[in-house]
Amino acid sequence: MPQVDFPTVYVSASLPGGSPEVMAASVATPLEKQFTRIAGITEMTSNSSLGSATVVLQFDLNRDINAAARDVQAAINAAAGYLPANLPTNPRYRKVNPSDAPILILSLKSDVVPAPTLYDMASSVLAQKLSQVRGVGQVSVGGSSLPAVRVELNPQPVSGYNIGLDQVASFLASANANRPKGQLTDHDMTLPIQTTDQLFEAKDYKDLVVVSRNGAPVRLSDLGRVFDSVEDVRNIGLAGGKPAVLVMVSRQPGANIIETADNVRAVLPQFKATLPPTATLSIDNDRTTTIRASVIDAETAMAISISLVILVVFVFLRNGWATFIPSISVPVSLISTFGVMYLLDYTLDNLSLMALTIATVACLVWTSTHL
Repeated sequence: MPQVDFPTVYVSASLPGGSPEVMAASVATPLEKQFTRIAGITEMTSNSSLGSATVVLQFDLNRDINAAARDVQAAINAAAGYLPANLPTNPRYRKVNPSDAPILILSLKSDVVPAPTLYDMASSVLAQKLSQVRGVGQVSVGGSSLPAVRVELNPQPVSGYNIGLDQVASFLASANANRPKGQLTDHDMTLPIQTTDQLFEAKDYKDLVVVSRNGAPVRLSDLGRVFDSVEDVRNIGLAGGKPAVLVMVSRQPGANIIETADNVRAVLPQFKATLPPTATLSIDNDRTTTIRASVIDAETAMAISISLVILVVFVFLRNGWATFIPSISVPVSLISTFGVMYLLDYTLDNLSLMALTIATVACLVWTSTHL
């Protein structure tokens, strides 16, 4: 169908644990106040939920989307001083229409590889690769979450040892910091101290000493459960009834859907070559399937219409030369129409093909009535 894209910018911010009221008051409201100063906004929609806030900005049709995105980034920077200090990341924006459905949905499945590992591969490798493809506006990964270590504190030992929850949180943040270690120097040489103090698995956290009580160390495992898990346990994706990591690809405003889908398909073999043998990557939803079929149907109808025009002329006139003239004039007129559309930078979509088909059928009707 004809591409009618509204210049739209999608802004999102996250604050784990924040209630919808807190997100609306402390995150969405400061952003909205700064966005109202941007010229050309026709509609602004805000939505706050548990741990996240989104603001959708729609601009005038004559507004350049790139210039609008720069204004949005400037407004986000201006609102930084009014946002909570504990935001994990700064608010992000995307130049994509959120009402536009993804053009491709990919699924990454495996009966052996854990879902968090597949999600890590999809978000760190596949999503980055697809984002560089021409015409791709946004790549979203869902169905699981990144690997993480979860600590579930037991209130009884925490209270018994007189330890606050904020104290445990501060301890965990400082215990997993990768910092420079310094160097050893003498008169002849300098040797840097190279080691890592990052912790990646639950077994590395269990023996950490949080505090000392009565001369005895209180370890993290004494305060509750420490186990390997994921960042978000309330997240699941299904493909064909089986758990899968879903990768949703959306196009940029104004990009051709079929061309973008073909570009994405071209880079998929490169990523499939890096997957483990037990993991599979497949395309579960392709919006271009119906588009390609409708274009083929329109082309077939146009070819039949041209053939009928030539056949009617031959049946009524029984003259080879009179039949030869429409057999040449009709294709030449259509080709000329395509040339004019190309020079005027018009798109050839389903409506254009339908109009040309109707014009050809009208030529058939006119020819048959006058002969």
